[in-house]
Amino acid sequence: MEKIILTGDRPTGKLHLGHYVGSLRRRVELQESGAFDKIFVMIADAQALTDNADNPEKVRQNIIEVALDYLSCGLDPAKTTIFIQSQIPELCELAFYYMNLVTVQRLQRNPTVKAEIQMRGFSDNADDETQQRRGTPVGFFTYPISQASDITAFRATTVPVGEDQEPMIEQTREIVHKFNSVYGPTLVEPEIMLPDNAACLRLPGTDGKAKMSKSLGNCIYLSDSADDVKKKVMSMFTDPDHLRVEDPGKVEGNTVFTYLDAFCRPEHMEKYAPDYATLDDMKAHYRRGGLGDVKVKRLLIAVLNETLEPIRERRRYYEQRIEEVYEMLRKGSELARESASATLADVRRAMRIDYFGDAELIAEQAARYRAGE
Repeated sequence: MEKIILTGDRPTGKLHLGHYVGSLRRRVELQESGAFDKIFVMIADAQALTDNADNPEKVRQNIIEVALDYLSCGLDPAKTTIFIQSQIPELCELAFYYMNLVTVQRLQRNPTVKAEIQMRGFSDNADDETQQRRGTPVGFFTYPISQASDITAFRATTVPVGEDQEPMIEQTREIVHKFNSVYGPTLVEPEIMLPDNAACLRLPGTDGKAKMSKSLGNCIYLSDSADDVKKKVMSMFTDPDHLRVEDPGKVEGNTVFTYLDAFCRPEHMEKYAPDYATLDDMKAHYRRGGLGDVKVKRLLIAVLNETLEPIRERRRYYEQRIEEVYEMLRKGSELARESASATLADVRRAMRIDYFGDAELIAEQAARYRAGE
């Protein structure tokens, strides 16, 4: 069996550090490893429209932003198929068939769905007309089914995602198992690939809350300038009880140290904080007191800007070649559609709805009716 990756992002804004450490950095590493036969990376515009139906221009404009971020981080169209979800109509048909294999009650129990509905402020219990319009869109509610369609269409064996997406992959596996049980072995059951660095499982926002999220306004974007990064880090949440330099401080739950765990490498300590042999030595100093937040933040600023500068440089290159980027997306979408079309044909055969391609069925029924049966 081929080893295939499928992953992607919703085009609701530029990508941020949470995307980078949660999945994007790993995608580039996997691309260069040669360990996988195919890699598909999707710009999930159709899924973005499930909760942005009243603002399609937002999604339309952000297609290019996400594509630029992909290319800037090192995804190579020669090695990775980058495509736009809405350009693959086969995904909608697969999702329609999968809906018959999932109950409403099962979707309601999905932790990711529940969390996302709460975060976006949807409410189906509102009395007034204004609030009723904020009810959960059906498309958003069935997001896990759509995601199962995306994953299975490309026969993905591996899905690199953040920890918050684990319930979604589990639901995909359930759908695959149900389909194969009913119609025979047809679909590939995927495995999840989580970040191997615990700090990357769910990078918090700069305010220390939940995770980094565009909707919460607590992001550091991959395209942020060096000055933007500096301003955001200097305002970042630390230990609220660490009021004076000499006070002992907490490292656990301290957003600055969480980011350092995610980004800092040994060579960074040698280059930007030579007073400490390792990051653990700096943490120990902070815990016992005598180390101020500003010094720790300056290290993080240096580390982040060193990480982001090559990304910014590549972005500037591609920003001058927008027509080429769109052509790359067009070709990628054509390749992706070929793969999805082959899977859909297998699904149709398994479900016995490939009527016009079943010559045996047609001949058998023709003979029966001619015989007067």
